[in-house]
Amino acid sequence: MPVSSHENETPRALKPVKASDKRIVNGLADINQLAPFKYKWAWEYFLKANKNHWTPLEIGMGQDLNDYKNKLTPAEKHVFENVLAYLTTSDILAMRNIGLAVMEKMAAPELQIYQARQVYEEALHTWTYQHCIEVIGLDQEEIYNRYRVVPEIHGKIALANKRLNRILSSEFDLTDRYNLQEFVLSYLFFAVIFEGTWFYNGFSPIFSLQRRGLMKGTAEQLQYIMRDEVLHCGFGIRVIRELMKEENIQLDPKEVALLWEESEAAEQRYANYILQEPILGYNADLHMQQYRFIASRRARQVGLENPYPESQNVLPWLDEQANIKKEKNFFETRVTEYQTGGGLSWD
Repeated sequence: MPVSSHENETPRALKPVKASDKRIVNGLADINQLAPFKYKWAWEYFLKANKNHWTPLEIGMGQDLNDYKNKLTPAEKHVFENVLAYLTTSDILAMRNIGLAVMEKMAAPELQIYQARQVYEEALHTWTYQHCIEVIGLDQEEIYNRYRVVPEIHGKIALANKRLNRILSSEFDLTDRYNLQEFVLSYLFFAVIFEGTWFYNGFSPIFSLQRRGLMKGTAEQLQYIMRDEVLHCGFGIRVIRELMKEENIQLDPKEVALLWEESEAAEQRYANYILQEPILGYNADLHMQQYRFIASRRARQVGLENPYPESQNVLPWLDEQANIKKEKNFFETRVTEYQTGGGLSWD
């Protein structure tokens, strides 16, 4: 078969890429060219994320099995099971959001590279919950279906799916200003509310058991996950702030208020369900007070109006779960610190 004359031609050289041509979305630079960086902070997030690396198999779960069978009350089992039932589905949703809806729309590779790590971490978190469920001996089919059959869990998942489905299509054109607003609102929901508030506060019921010496293996698994979530939220907040600045975006206050209103209502129904009977040291009212406090913090961090200005930090120990530094018996468990230490400052 004769060779086309075009196949023998040397491809023409392209112009060099300038870092200044990069943008978060709709960029003009080459998406395949990592450096020079425009968003050096995104690369630093990637480097730090790699220092919080583990697998769920590294953390002993023997005590948890004994605690579940012999020490937890029916109310505590209800809390434990339903928190895991919610989290198993939520991290898959977070993975789909970043991997299918957000990452492909990023126009700078340093942003995509951190988000590729984030996709992996969401898969790791899902494995971690599955490992906890399996070790405890829970009915996996029943637990994994609770997000479908329990309205109070399904409500949170349905709200997240609604936000995700709006921007999921690869044909979602971000040069359209209306679409761009929708994209920022969706990113705001997932980074600031879904991961930064729902997840961050959502581990609290398990940590309350840990503080009483119960389910310590599961709680330690969640400490690793929480450190990832701190970075996910921080990265998302930085992206949102810079994207709004680059594109001169002013979010509609009514749309933002609706986000908080819907999210609080869903969280209240969820809290009332999982804590329909209070457990020692923790109840639905404390859960919701802390939700509002964390939501206020996140709103300030992203530069939005505080939705709950009167909120108070009723669980001051919660932040310690992400920043804790402790020594442990080497043969009992591994040390739960970053390799080079340091949590993020949120205020």
